[in-house]
Amino acid sequence: MNERITEDLIKSRLKELGYKNIDEQKSTNKKVQELLKTASKNGSGSVGRPEFIIVEKNSDYVIVVECKPDTKFHDSENQTNRQAVKYAVDGALHYASKLKDFFNVIAIAASGQNEEELIISNYFWKKGTEECSVILDKKGSCLSSIVDFKDYKKLIERDIAEEELSFNKLIEFSRKIHEYMYANAKLSEAEKPLLVSGILIALNNQGFKNSYKNYEGNPLAIQLTTAIQTELKSANIPDQKLSNMIHTYSFISNHPNLSVEGINGDYSPLRHIIDKIKENVSQYITSEHNYDAIGHFYGEFLKYTGGDKKGLGIVLTPRHITNLFSELVTLTPNTKVLDTCAGTAGFLISAMSKMTSKATGEDDIINIKKNCLYGVELQPNMYTLACANMILRGDGQANIYQGSCFDESITKELKEKEIDYAFINPPYSQKGVGLHELDFIYHTLNILKPGGKLITIVPMSCAIQIHKTKEKLFKKHRLEAVMSMPDELFYPVGTVTCIMVFEAHIPHDTEEDYKTWFGYWKKDGYVKSKKFGRSDMNNEWDAIKKSWLEAYRNKETIPELSIKVKVEANDEWCAEAYLETDYSTLAEEDFLAEVKKYALFKLANAELFEGEV
Repeated sequence: MNERITEDLIKSRLKELGYKNIDEQKSTNKKVQELLKTASKNGSGSVGRPEFIIVEKNSDYVIVVECKPDTKFHDSENQTNRQAVKYAVDGALHYASKLKDFFNVIAIAASGQNEEELIISNYFWKKGTEECSVILDKKGSCLSSIVDFKDYKKLIERDIAEEELSFNKLIEFSRKIHEYMYANAKLSEAEKPLLVSGILIALNNQGFKNSYKNYEGNPLAIQLTTAIQTELKSANIPDQKLSNMIHTYSFISNHPNLSVEGINGDYSPLRHIIDKIKENVSQYITSEHNYDAIGHFYGEFLKYTGGDKKGLGIVLTPRHITNLFSELVTLTPNTKVLDTCAGTAGFLISAMSKMTSKATGEDDIINIKKNCLYGVELQPNMYTLACANMILRGDGQANIYQGSCFDESITKELKEKEIDYAFINPPYSQKGVGLHELDFIYHTLNILKPGGKLITIVPMSCAIQIHKTKEKLFKKHRLEAVMSMPDELFYPVGTVTCIMVFEAHIPHDTEEDYKTWFGYWKKDGYVKSKKFGRSDMNNEWDAIKKSWLEAYRNKETIPELSIKVKVEANDEWCAEAYLETDYSTLAEEDFLAEVKKYALFKLANAELFEGEV
């Protein structure tokens, strides 16, 4: 086989896509030359020579291409022990690792001797980071072709500001569709998110998507439920679960108001809702977006219900926090993640997105969705929403159990999976023996494999109150860290929370002097607005998250922000109890400002201080 044939194929394709200044083996860019000066693949310290190097003008991007003639030497698939000389992917990532401190690197690996057998893999190594990620196409699969630079940037950057704007549009739409459902369809609060999820599933069916406008009234409702059933059956859901889900969606075909013709011959509410969801929501339900849109609709609709949402134990985790959980641990395409209180599967979706970004090929992505994500949900409607979320992202739903996470048979099955991590937001303020938030934590930790980690977000009361389960926890598991979260994190629900990190099956007192790390994470940069609730309006979250993660990973002690303390089961588990004020940062003007505030307070409340000396 001749490697030059592969190189000619790739060079021809690059030129067709409009790439110019394609350097072969040696770059004309001085910085690239410097970085590759000792970057030989064999470790000899000589010059590294990728097949092709393209430095994009007016940007900090560089593209490196590595070729192999034989497809069996495309990828070693060994993430910890790469063989840069032997394999195309390994070589491309080797060169990317040498360039990533100064460039955003697109690493392309190619193998094959003709167009039919050619294999292409694409990776991105963000400047200044320690990990690369596979580049995914718009459908969430591994990008298997070379595209032009603009398309690479679109796929890679997924601009944060643009995504936040898109999410705000989704918030605005959810309010409008709620108002429409309330005024025209008379749906119950439970039925609204189910209808949204059902329509999204049906729109996955190309036949329904192309033909639904040919129907109206009851025939449209029947077509919709038929499409939902077809998609559910094709998702390989176990028979009993399938039957339960189909039953949950059955209200659509016989709802008295959904199929009624509108005023003056206008479309029925059902047709109107399908049109609007297709137009405004479908684009968010892909692997490209890592947020739980169905969960968002559920939470948004919940705001309009009567009664106390907190009393129902329903406190949905904000999107930026579900994503944070996935960055507090190291996720790989083979990591197994569990949520025993799955809700609408927000944590599992974030984990899936993070794991998929590290995939090295389509086999990894299939493995993630089939074998790495596990959930348990008790409420039938919520279970259906969680499964719908996973179906819309291409599988994984077969590993979500309907029932109590305390069920012995479910527990037994999950223990056999040897699960690495659990991310949970347990029901809050539940009544009954064994239903305290700490009981969910203890039970879930017992499911994990030894050395696994559980990350949970719970009311601050769990950290500061004495509870018998705390002693049980410390006898079997170790409290690694507790982070106090922003007071209004769950706005408009007034629940003050903290994140706890436990290590499974390592007794807390295994090391006599073991200290737990406490973080004071009260400012996440999110601000409240009447229109969007809490949002990252000033784009501060990314920088704050980075500082939080660095402090946590290094277990840093930072005045007024973090501290390490040896604690017992019945001590207070929160940073506020142990942090000391750093008086060295106070200046004279700070003291004078406080004195002035106190003087003004006394003047404004003079009657309270009558008789004081």
